[in-house]
Amino acid sequence: MRMEIEKTVAEIQQVLTLLRRHLDWDTAQLRLDALNAQTESPDFWNDAEKARAAMRERDELDMAVKAVRSFETGIDDNLELIELGEADGDAEIVKAAEDALFELRDQARSQQIETLLSGEVDANDCYVEIHSGAGGTESQDWANMLLRMYTRWAERRKMKVEVLEMHDGEEAGIKSATIKVSGHNAYGWLKTESGVHRLVRISPYDSAARRHTSFSSCWVYPVVDDSIDIEIRDADLKVDTYRASGAGGQHVNTTDSAIRITHVPSGIIVACQQERSQHKNRATAMAMLKSRLYEAELQKREEAANAQAASKTDIGWGHQIRSYVLQPYQMVKDLRTGIESSQPAAVLDGDVDQFMQAALAQRVGVATDVVSE
Repeated sequence: MRMEIEKTVAEIQQVLTLLRRHLDWDTAQLRLDALNAQTESPDFWNDAEKARAAMRERDELDMAVKAVRSFETGIDDNLELIELGEADGDAEIVKAAEDALFELRDQARSQQIETLLSGEVDANDCYVEIHSGAGGTESQDWANMLLRMYTRWAERRKMKVEVLEMHDGEEAGIKSATIKVSGHNAYGWLKTESGVHRLVRISPYDSAARRHTSFSSCWVYPVVDDSIDIEIRDADLKVDTYRASGAGGQHVNTTDSAIRITHVPSGIIVACQQERSQHKNRATAMAMLKSRLYEAELQKREEAANAQAASKTDIGWGHQIRSYVLQPYQMVKDLRTGIESSQPAAVLDGDVDQFMQAALAQRVGVATDVVSE
């Protein structure tokens, strides 16, 4: 065990070195002090836009600096506890301190991945679109399972999830849904989930209890603010109104308040039905369209730089990024990184961090053994 503890401490310290280097440690602390002083100025909020940008920078720096200090304190405190426990012959204290170091190592690995989230809009909120593939009820139920998986993942990270649009399936599940995930680095984490997801299981909708394969897709787009200028001409838009579907108040289901906007040049379609007001739904749909167009531009930049990026294809065989097999064995495998999990129930309950971490690491060429067991 002593060797394993030494290895664990060495790994945490290695991550600490990388984090300090990434932050430019001395400069980061000085900048944080300056921002703290700036926010205490009585005229700080005179320029609201500038103030929000400063607060965002301050919060991100504060979080990163506290993480480094927390790792440093955790190593020292737990090593001291191990020494005291061994000197007193208290195996319980030693075990607790060792477990704390292992947990600290896992946190350090996750924090190391956070340093990879340095893209232009990685820190932004994001939209997640889920669509069922061919296969009727089976695929629609699978799409609903994916929606739940990402909702639970976001809740685990204390992120806010807002349903913007949803079309229910005829018998079960959903045909499509769009949610907005709000939280620190929401887009940075979720962007690698874009692609087709494949499910293999014994169908609960098949009276003969046969094994079925279903496909659904997930596409992720960053929420962009007004500082990013994207020109959208009214002449390029086709706007349709329709009656909102699903559960809701009397007004929601009796007026044509839902909005669908088609951007004719790109073929991009967005829809929103969450609000009672048609004007509010239109504003939300326009924000979604702006995000889709910006994400399309990011894709072009990545392709121009020969970066690996998700590309939209048919929702079917040969195009999936991940397989979830529930029968005849239990396995979730990411086909891009090779990362596997033998606990599909946990994955479908939102435990997808290991897949996201490995995909992020692969994008920047970091070895995946630093983010998975």
